[in-house]
Amino acid sequence: MGAFVDLQAADGFGFPAYVAQPAGKPKAAVVVLQEIFGVNSHIRSVADGYAKEGYLAVAPSTFHRVKPNVELGYTEEDMGAGFALKTAVEALPAPGVMQDIQAAISHAAQAGKVGIVGFCWGGLLSWRSACTLDGLSAAVTYYGGGMTTPDEARRQPRVPVLSHFGDQDHWITLESVEAFRKSQPQVEVHVYPANHGFNCDQRGSWNEPAAKLARERTLAFFAKHLAG
Repeated sequence: MGAFVDLQAADGFGFPAYVAQPAGKPKAAVVVLQEIFGVNSHIRSVADGYAKEGYLAVAPSTFHRVKPNVELGYTEEDMGAGFALKTAVEALPAPGVMQDIQAAISHAAQAGKVGIVGFCWGGLLSWRSACTLDGLSAAVTYYGGGMTTPDEARRQPRVPVLSHFGDQDHWITLESVEAFRKSQPQVEVHVYPANHGFNCDQRGSWNEPAAKLARERTLAFFAKHLAG
């Protein structure tokens, strides 16, 4: 359903993005932000899923500034490699990868209103995008690693935000989720009886009921804010 295309950021940097087209005219667009495992088969399937729902889906490679063509699995070795790449991207001088996400949003805007959804590190980037980038109408975060820290929680979103967390997440404490909820009362926060990565059916932490409910809520959220 999808294919990789080349996009260009404001600084002239070129990078690939996986683009999935809906069968008919798109009703809107969704930018899909990867975990620390690259634009792998799971992220491509997520993009394909939004295309099946009628959205133009764009999944930019947010590792490309430090390493091209990253596609990892979910072993301990893959986890370590992905974390190192994420750390390298986070260490880039500002605006770093945010300008690549902005370019993906601009490309997606050909379909109309644009939402953004991110998973794990992509959840953090989706949150930052909601607070700093132009051209978005809604943002969704799944277990955004780091977004519940005090510095990130002080940001102010410019668009409606929906956030999904798991109550068994060893990376994001429930205490920090509750603190985030209190500091961001306008954000719609849902907590599921699930672990980190519960949306990914390629991981041992996949939780089908939680993933299904979170997807239903996400689709309803996008339908509300991206319509028209």
